[in-house]
Amino acid sequence: MTTTTDPGLARRRLWQLMSPTLPVGAYSYSGGLEYAIEAGCVRDADGLADWLRGQLRHTLGRVDVPLLARLHHCWRRDDRTGVVHYSHWLRASRETAELVAEDRHMGRALARLLNELGIPEAESWAGATETSWAALYALALARWDIPLAEGAEAYLWAWCENQVAAAIKLVPLGQTAGQRLLLELAAPIGEAAATGLQLDDDEIGGTAPGVAIASSLHETQYSRLFRS
Repeated sequence: MTTTTDPGLARRRLWQLMSPTLPVGAYSYSGGLEYAIEAGCVRDADGLADWLRGQLRHTLGRVDVPLLARLHHCWRRDDRTGVVHYSHWLRASRETAELVAEDRHMGRALARLLNELGIPEAESWAGATETSWAALYALALARWDIPLAEGAEAYLWAWCENQVAAAIKLVPLGQTAGQRLLLELAAPIGEAAATGLQLDDDEIGGTAPGVAIASSLHETQYSRLFRS
């Protein structure tokens, strides 16, 4: 656990964790967005807003956030069995091979980074099959004493920021349009995080068929910039 008399340190640790410069390769993934744009499903800023809001409401807020909360709870209790259990649950919720690989690769990259940043228990997760991004992100929240509610919002914000960055290249969108969209997503991010943190186990679950289809078709897309 972090022991410090600086009340703002945890918040600044969170800034580091959600930074687009975090070396985990997030920039190389689009989560199926590249195919959606190629196919004409997402054509402009309005279409992108619908694409992102839908996932915040139906998948990230109903799957990622509640499982992140349970992973965080397990890390706080040093319950590795629980971490593995919820990581497997999260992996089972990924509907394509690309989405599974994205989650695993980013999780392993974060595990290596956290080990270098003074969280040695992350090291064993750098090659584990059950590694997920949320599991290692939750570990960082727990060890750096970052409040879960703030961490959940940051988790969603970083995802949205990466999606917008991909869209700026692919649609293409202007930088100002991208920033305007992030401004508009601030409220849905808060709503998705708050909803997800209140779900019981039997309420966890969501789906976005269009995203799953786009992700699966992206695997054989002829020309692409992103790995998912």
